[in-house]
Order: sequence, then structure tokens, then C-alpha cells
Amino acid sequence: MASDNNSPSLEILVRRPEECSLWTGPPFENGQPNIKLDKVICLNAKFSDDGSLLMVVKSNSVITIYDCKTAKEIRSFQVPNLVASVLSPRGTYLQTFQKPSGPQDKNVTLWKIETGDSIYQHSQKNMTRANWPAIQFSSDEATACRVPTNEVQFFDTGDFSKGVVCRLRVPGVASAELSISPASHVAAFVPESKGVPASVQIFACGDASQTQPMARRSFFRCSTTQLKWNHGSTGLLIVVQSDVDKTNQSYYGESKLYYLTTDGVHEGLVPLRKEGPIHDAQWSNSGSEFAVVYGFMPAKATLFDKKCRPLLELGTGPYNTIRWNPKGKFLCLAGFGNLPGDMVFWDYVERKQLASTKAEWSVSSEWSPDGCYFMTATTAPRLQVDNGIKIFHYNGSLYFKQMFDKLYQADWKPESPSKFGDITELIKSLDSIKLEDKKPSGQGPKPTQVSTKASSANPTAQKPAAYRPPHAKTAAAIQAEVHIHRTNDLLIVSIQRYQYKLQQ
Repeated sequence: MASDNNSPSLEILVRRPEECSLWTGPPFENGQPNIKLDKVICLNAKFSDDGSLLMVVKSNSVITIYDCKTAKEIRSFQVPNLVASVLSPRGTYLQTFQKPSGPQDKNVTLWKIETGDSIYQHSQKNMTRANWPAIQFSSDEATACRVPTNEVQFFDTGDFSKGVVCRLRVPGVASAELSISPASHVAAFVPESKGVPASVQIFACGDASQTQPMARRSFFRCSTTQLKWNHGSTGLLIVVQSDVDKTNQSYYGESKLYYLTTDGVHEGLVPLRKEGPIHDAQWSNSGSEFAVVYGFMPAKATLFDKKCRPLLELGTGPYNTIRWNPKGKFLCLAGFGNLPGDMVFWDYVERKQLASTKAEWSVSSEWSPDGCYFMTATTAPRLQVDNGIKIFHYNGSLYFKQMFDKLYQADWKPESPSKFGDITELIKSLDSIKLEDKKPSGQGPKPTQVSTKASSANPTAQKPAAYRPPHAKTAAAIQAEVHIHRTNDLLIVSIQRYQYKLQQ
């Protein structure tokens, strides 16, 4: 929902078996989205981070690039034995990984989309979540780096023909993460080796003369890490995961949350008030605060400022997911995956809960770039049944629902939140439209709606409902018995329906 005519429209990428489409909206006219790009042959698809381009993988050797403004094809690449591909944040480059045909095969290629030319190549034996993309770009594409053996290498993004222009030696480094904006720092993860504990070290970008990191933290019993920079590049959250929980309280191992700052002031654990795993930890879009969902179920959720001081307790419940509204003010606390799908919407500025509802079996979830809508999707191959999309208003009320026989992906087209108006004005505009049309388009069945009571000014947290397995819901659903009678070639079909009440 835009506050003025200069704001971009919202768009959604929808990928089904062997094809993808691009929807425009919400809001949707007549309850259904308009189709901007329809039934494009597709095995995989991904936007550039700025939303300017759409990459569509049409086969294991063909990649097509579309201009998102015109929905027209602008470039096609022939890349045999393609394994993975990704666009750079501003859509300047395409990076591909091909199955290597030999040990010296340069199978990672950087292509310039404007010309279609290959501008850089190197060899890489395998691809993992930790080392792909092989070349990392900052959000403004001013900085690029890769992590070979024992060092972090930097490139001149204006001229990749120069090759590596700076080498930062970090013995044993396994992965690195560039800070978001600005790209002033890089965090390097060094796994445990020969009795030496694992560590995360922060360095300034592009300074090969550094002999010591600006900040460092060591970890015992560390198998993997997740590195999460804030906007502003002043703080780094580190989720440390161990495969084994020595307390034997968790089959999934042990996790802890650390916080490092580039000025070296904080280099320790985040003060959490409940024992158990770290389910999710996310920075707000401003980079001034972060939220953590943690502890054995029912999990606890807490907001912290960037000095690691608690700001707001969001209560406990069956939660494992936090989603910050990109325009600020709101957030969604949810329990997806193997949890029942409870969602709670908060106005964290006013410190009040807006509503609670459910989106069962959700696999993906995200706010729209303008902050007015929240979309959840149930997708294959994670779930093979009940695939579909639900879109909620900022306050948790259901706006749109569509089911699919098979759905693989549903993503908002990225846009900078700054392109939209102030969130307070946006929701006023949205609420005025809702008053004109009190029955939301595409409204789903009542059980998924937010209760009127839950939408009151400052409700108390509701006790989460007990999880009911799918077969129990089926047993309580409407039953139909069909009797067929033939009399003088006339077929009479009578349907007797019995409604059973769901157990509370």
C-alpha cells in the first residue's frame, strides 16, 4: 500500500512445477492478483536484492534475466552442467557454479549482465551453504571478497580483471561474512583444530597490514556458526551451534548467542533468561535493536538494544521465528516448521500486542517491503500437501488466501523500504480502504481469522492452543454421505452433511 503515486507497487514471485509467474499487488482488484509475467518455464528463480532483476533458471544449462520494471527478457546465458547461480545485490553480475570436469577446471564464473561477458573465473571443488556464493558482495557492490585457504581475498569491483587486490591472512578460516552497510568490516570464522578452540574474528575490509583482529571471541564445543551483522556495521550476532549437548537436555545439540561490536566494547554472551537453544535471532531494519527467541518450549522472546540491554519481553509460547517489519514499529513472533503455526503481531514501539492468529504448516514467511502485509507460504518439497499462500494485514487479520496443488516458492519482490511513506500514514491509508470494503478479498475460512477480541487495543497474551495433528482435524471435519438412486433414467444425488464440533 503506497502513500503516494511515486511509491512502487508490490509484486510477488510464485513458482509452481516447471513454471513461475509474477503477481502485482496487494492490494488486489476484485480479490485476485493481476499477472505481470505468466507461466515462464522455470526450475528456479531469484530476485536481485534491490529488486531490479529476476533470474530464472530454465534448465541445467540456461539462465534468463528479466527486467522487473518491464517484465521483459534482457539477457540469456548458456552455462552447461549448472549447479547453482545467484545475482549480485544490484544486479550488475551473475555468478554461476558448474559441476567441475577436472581438478583445475575454473568452474566458478562471474558474468557481467549488461554485456553477457565472463569477467572472472576460479576453481572450487565443492559447494556448501557456508561457501556459496563463492564471491560475496556488499549491498552497494563496492566491496567483494572470497575465502580460499587461510585468507580472505578482496577484489576491485570496478575491474575484476585486476584479480585479487588485497589478501587478509587468517589461518584456518572456513567462512566469512561481509558487514551489510557500510561494508567496512568482515567477520571470519575459524573452526576448532587440534585442541585450539574455534573463533570469530572481526577485521577492517581491505587492510592487508592488519596483524590482529579488531574484535575476537573464542568458543569451545563449536561445530557451526551463523554470523549476523546489523545495518550500520557496528554489531555482530553470533549463533554458535554444537552437535552435542553435554547436559543431555537436547537431542539437537547445544546453541549459544554471542554479541561482538567493532569497537571491542562487547565480546560476550547475550544475557538470556531461560535455558535452552537459540531458535532465532534477528536485527531490526534500523540496526538499533535485535530480537531473540530462545529456550526450551515454550520458548521465550526478548528485544535488546545494541548495548545488549533488554528492552521488551514478548512473553513465552510455541515460537521459533521472529520477523521485523522493514518500516519499523511492528514485528511478528511465530512458531513455524514443526510447530503449530501460532503468530503474534506486536507494535513494539507502543509495547502492545495487536493480535494473535495461526498459519499452520508455514514454510516461509516475510513482511512486504512497505510493511503493510505479512505473507506466509506452505511449499514443497518440505510439505507435499496443503500448499498455498496466505497474506495478512499488519495487525494479523487475513487478507488473501490461495491454495495450490503444488507450490515451490512465494517471494516478495525486494524494494527499499525508504521508497514507501511513513508506516503510520501507510496503515491509516490501508485502514481507510478496509472500512470501505469490510469483507476482505480472498478471505479464507473463519478458523484462520484473527478474533475481534484479539484485535483490541492492548490484549493480554493468549494461551497457545494445543497442537492437533492433521488426522484429528480430518476426523472432525464435515462428513458427506452420497446416496444414488435411479428412477426412470433420472439420477438423484442427495448429500447428507453432518457437522461435528472440534474439541477445544
